[in-house]
Amino acid sequence: MKDQVRAAESADVPRLEELIAVSARKLSRGFYTGEQIEAAVSHLFGVDTQLVADGTYYVIEREGRIVACGGWSRWRALYGADRSKTGADTLLDPATEPARLRAFFVDPGVARQGLGRRLAEQCARAAKAAGFSSLELAATLPGVPLYEACGFTAAERFDIALPGGVGLPLVRMRRPL
Repeated sequence: MKDQVRAAESADVPRLEELIAVSARKLSRGFYTGEQIEAAVSHLFGVDTQLVADGTYYVIEREGRIVACGGWSRWRALYGADRSKTGADTLLDPATEPARLRAFFVDPGVARQGLGRRLAEQCARAAKAAGFSSLELAATLPGVPLYEACGFTAAERFDIALPGGVGLPLVRMRRPL
């Protein structure tokens, strides 16, 4: 059966949250400490349901199972799930600001099979069709090689502070469309 790419739906959110946690816990090993991974899974990684509502968050299904997810956004937030939102988000101006690539996660059992790249290209096409001329993202360290392979370049390294005094290194990356 061929992989199917489709827009995520509200009913997918519980399965997406499970996929995100499994992906982060397994694929972040060697890049982050156990404490950093658990803090990120608990407080940062997860679904931003605004993207699901916008129809800009996608899943790849294989044999009826969601094996990858990721999306793009016309909203200002660079990263974070519903549980990490602290206030109202505002829309970006496609004439002057980059769209955001957001929340890419792959089932560890099918990692390194081109699923992340496929989602990134889907997002790039959709953002370009919406009038954006570039993309920006906050990459996790294990995600940097994927995004570099998709034409992104690093612009800045930074840490975000998570509860419990845990810092999580990320890399701001950009790509023209």
